[in-house]
Amino acid sequence: MADTSNYELPFRRRREQKTDYKQRLGLLKSGKPRAVVRISNNHTRVHLSHYKQEGDENTAQTLSKELEEYGWENHTGNLPAAYLTGFLAGMKAEEDEAVLDLGLREKNKGGRMFAALKGLIDAGVEIPAGESIFPSEERLRGEHIEEMTDKEVPANFDETKEAIRGEFE
Repeated sequence: MADTSNYELPFRRRREQKTDYKQRLGLLKSGKPRAVVRISNNHTRVHLSHYKQEGDENTAQTLSKELEEYGWENHTGNLPAAYLTGFLAGMKAEEDEAVLDLGLREKNKGGRMFAALKGLIDAGVEIPAGESIFPSEERLRGEHIEEMTDKEVPANFDETKEAIRGEFE
């Protein structure tokens, strides 16, 4: 039996499918903070991450649950909540520009990840992105939800957005 092996074991986070090191290195080489968007069934998390030798430093951290403080009365895992979470993170951000870090999840055109990105951009953070990936304005405001459930989502969306804007101006 041989004493050595030709097989090299991948890094633990790569084996667990948590980190794509090639993608991460490309984002870090830009020298700009990473706008990190993470989606779960019930929440959207957005923050800006700065690379440090000791470990990344996160700023402008926002979880969609925080929207309730600004008057959001609907579910926090939908498209309008993702947009508002990105908008809130963008208003908290001190940076003017960043690069988008979507992680390993599948990227769906018009999905919640890109709704959060649109919120960041509307709040004034400059992030390179094509207009074709964003959801339509009607979907961002929640008009598709109103048609299905008869909830006043667009009105609540506008009130919440103005409350966020009012706090940071």
